[in-house]
Amino acid sequence: MTGDRPRNQLPVAIVAGLHSDARREVVERLLRAVPGSVALHHDLAGARHGTVLRTVRDATGPVSSGETPLVNDCACCALREDLVPELTRLADDGGLTRLAVVELWDSVEPKAMAEVIAACGGDTLAVSAVITAVDPALVLAYLGNGDDLAEAGLAAAPTDQRTVGDTWARQLEYAPVLALVDSDEGAADDEAEGRALLAQLHPTARRVGAGSGDLARAAFAGFDVEAAAAAQHPACALLPQDTDPDESGVATLVWHRRRPFHPERLYAALEDLCCAAARSRGRFWLADRPDTLLAWEAAGGALCVESAGPWLASLPDAAWELVPPVRRAAAALDWHPDHGDCCQHLVFTSPGLDREGLEQLLDSCLLTDAEYGAGPESWRRLPAAFGPLLDAA
Repeated sequence: MTGDRPRNQLPVAIVAGLHSDARREVVERLLRAVPGSVALHHDLAGARHGTVLRTVRDATGPVSSGETPLVNDCACCALREDLVPELTRLADDGGLTRLAVVELWDSVEPKAMAEVIAACGGDTLAVSAVITAVDPALVLAYLGNGDDLAEAGLAAAPTDQRTVGDTWARQLEYAPVLALVDSDEGAADDEAEGRALLAQLHPTARRVGAGSGDLARAAFAGFDVEAAAAAQHPACALLPQDTDPDESGVATLVWHRRRPFHPERLYAALEDLCCAAARSRGRFWLADRPDTLLAWEAAGGALCVESAGPWLASLPDAAWELVPPVRRAAAALDWHPDHGDCCQHLVFTSPGLDREGLEQLLDSCLLTDAEYGAGPESWRRLPAAFGPLLDAA
């Protein structure tokens, strides 16, 4: 597939993933499969020395290389400043470049780069695909890795506090295409488990073999940056469905309740909850913060809890016009006569998931009948156990 440019725009396919060998293989296969394709890669490994190395290559090998200085002591900032000008230069080469493949460095997340290209590319650049390269045998090992990126030598900035597990989870869940490479021999069980995890973590993703013709076609499939962002927002994310254990023992529990959490009891259970599954995410509400939609993301035993803004039920009618239609639609589908869109909607995916024990633990953190009956004014006076997590500057 040659990928004729729509409206003279240069198609840009983003390839991401912490599985660096798999990522490089996917990029090389794209270069060989699509005539006139060129790959850009910014190597952030040397960022601690003050520079980022940029390389441009085609199917025959390197075409050019250069260094760009750090911006605000942030390697990803340097990448953003340098990427669009380089892509624009390729777009202005008289049509010689038919596809630009942006190979992201290990821990760079595709969402930020896709949004930069969409916002700054104008009529010159079009994000045509976002692909995460995956070695199925390594899916669980990376998802369960709670090490800080800095400890693994993968931090993109001195202030980078992400972990390997949560970064890998977001790389998987954002991309509509997962390109799978063949695993090493002897990893059949790990590969089967990894494929089962992929199917349950991101059931809507298109999974293609790195060596198939589908990969080249996927590079030109098109990509909607706004729709992708909405699909990740905790208020309207398309979360996985409840799934019993499959042949590999991987299962997904969807826990949905209407009653708010007691802040102290939930806080005391956090360690057990975030270690109960390889991956969990969703939205929840606390009795002492009834107007705040809270986002939950956990992987590798590390938990991130943060405010995602107000529940729609807490907004005046006039403010609803300012809310994206997809969010209003999601709220309407799950509206409760007493609580509106306020709810608990958490999803846990893992091999060996203790579904019954997990449900019992979560239910024990909800308000009791007496606490619930005391009403919202009483709820607000409960101890603000999540203050250190949510109110930090």
